[in-house]
Amino acid sequence: MEIDFKKGDGLVPVIIQDANTAVVLMLGYMNEEALTKTKAEDKVTFFSRSKQRLWTKGEESGNFLAVKDILIDCDNDTILIKAIPAGPTCHKGDDTCFKEVNENNDAFLSHLESVIKDRKENPSGSSYTNSLFQKGMNKVAQKVGEEAVELVIEAMIENNETDFNNEAADLMFHYLVLLRARGVDLSEIVSVLRERHK
Repeated sequence: MEIDFKKGDGLVPVIIQDANTAVVLMLGYMNEEALTKTKAEDKVTFFSRSKQRLWTKGEESGNFLAVKDILIDCDNDTILIKAIPAGPTCHKGDDTCFKEVNENNDAFLSHLESVIKDRKENPSGSSYTNSLFQKGMNKVAQKVGEEAVELVIEAMIENNETDFNNEAADLMFHYLVLLRARGVDLSEIVSVLRERHK
């Protein structure tokens, strides 16, 4: 799909979204040259309407926006860029230009799930996740059982928040691996919970 720069007299709006949290960070504008530079350098570059020049986000602060994905809307006149911010996005020091905290744990679970899926589909010898898949369903299920027991043990001990949280994270991770080993998306489990909640 090609961007239609003519609609906005050479400029199109660009929404920047955190690739990990899905939080909207800012809105800027690009001309064709800014988009070309963004693609070439994998850092978001805008066209500054006030300075009338190209402006790479972070060129002064160091808070660059590393590009992960570029999407175009259905009318070909708006861009969505999923990026990883190197620091606060707003020039006033806030996480976002909308004064929101850039945090969304639900979105990170989705990101983690996609990483696990990628490990299964594109095996890497150095990946712990991939090693679990290679050992088969029995090993994956066994690890979930082991982590569940370890979490229960930590739950019975008082004043050990760090250990409890770490074991809970281990169980969550291995649970996601188990779902992927069975070919089940987390959204399917959430749908079951949502249906039960009615």
